[in-house]
Amino acid sequence: MWNPFDPDAPIFDVIQQYSIPKPLIFLLFVFLSYLIGRYTPDILEYFLIQTLPKNGKDISANFIHPLAQPFRITGILILISLSTVWLEDNRALYRFTRFFVILALIVSIAWLTSRLFRQLVRIYGIPIIRKYGMEVDETFLVFETIANVLIGFTAVVAFAQSQQLPLGALLAGVSVSGVAIAFAAQRTLEQLLGTIVLRLDRPFVRGEYIRLPKRGDDLDGIYGRVESIGLRSTKIRLAAKGTLAIIPNSTLMQLDIENISRGKKVMVLLYLDFPQSLDDREEALVEQAIKDCTDSIFGIDPGSTQIALFAYKETGNTRARVTFFILGSSENAISLRKSLLASTNQTLTNKLKRFGLQYTMQEPNIYVESPVTI
Repeated sequence: MWNPFDPDAPIFDVIQQYSIPKPLIFLLFVFLSYLIGRYTPDILEYFLIQTLPKNGKDISANFIHPLAQPFRITGILILISLSTVWLEDNRALYRFTRFFVILALIVSIAWLTSRLFRQLVRIYGIPIIRKYGMEVDETFLVFETIANVLIGFTAVVAFAQSQQLPLGALLAGVSVSGVAIAFAAQRTLEQLLGTIVLRLDRPFVRGEYIRLPKRGDDLDGIYGRVESIGLRSTKIRLAAKGTLAIIPNSTLMQLDIENISRGKKVMVLLYLDFPQSLDDREEALVEQAIKDCTDSIFGIDPGSTQIALFAYKETGNTRARVTFFILGSSENAISLRKSLLASTNQTLTNKLKRFGLQYTMQEPNIYVESPVTI
């Protein structure tokens, strides 16, 4: 297969006649890779539309446009990795440069794969789960974390193979050394493991207010602001007292932590326009259908749904204003509930269509954050 980056290609005979140093040619191709790689999303979109005329635009809108930057970086690094063939004559420079180029390329591919998996889950996974009547909650985010771990492990294996590292011997050596270290420093490893769990699970970050349960002689528990999260312990500035509590991370890993700062809710405001004037029966059907759909979404504040109907005599249409609150403890949880709300729109449409009612929803929906007062 013809490779335009191959120094033996006929197109570069003229370049070689002028005895241009190959490292300089490599830098030239790095610059060209940057110029061409910037258009990777546009190139992919063009081929998708040409090969899949029916679904190409939807796939591009759902996957390429939101992830344009990861695609762009990956495209640039792929072209740069192909350009390293110009350094093969200088083996030391070639190995040094290719090591970092391949490392950056594998990291970018892993990052792109992770983002693509997240988009796939949010766009197609959630509707499929709801279709079979299963509940979607925060545990859904755990599967994303597991997938990211698997993607990271695959990236490490791919990098080790690309550098011809003895992966089997390396894993065996790490396992034996790990067992020896575990016996020698069990207490320290337990604290470090607690730190890793806190970093991955992120029940709190620096600057947030948390409350810990009662322990032993501590009758009031601990309530304060997180000052820092170290390798072995976390420092909490106690409210009112102003003293500093230092708690091992291994202990925090086993406690029920109440994060006060993340206790927030988001008000959602929707507008549904009906092309006709609704009678009392139709208004009751609309209110009931909206309440049934919003109450079925996990994370909606129970009883917070309010519906107001406005009839416009001049135009003969009716507008329904729907307000309710989404509860969540993190940005990912709020984002997940917003995705659920978007997929519920089709369910509401099908319900009202059975009663001969059609509507259009005004975009975009209005989200107003309302943090809990500390």
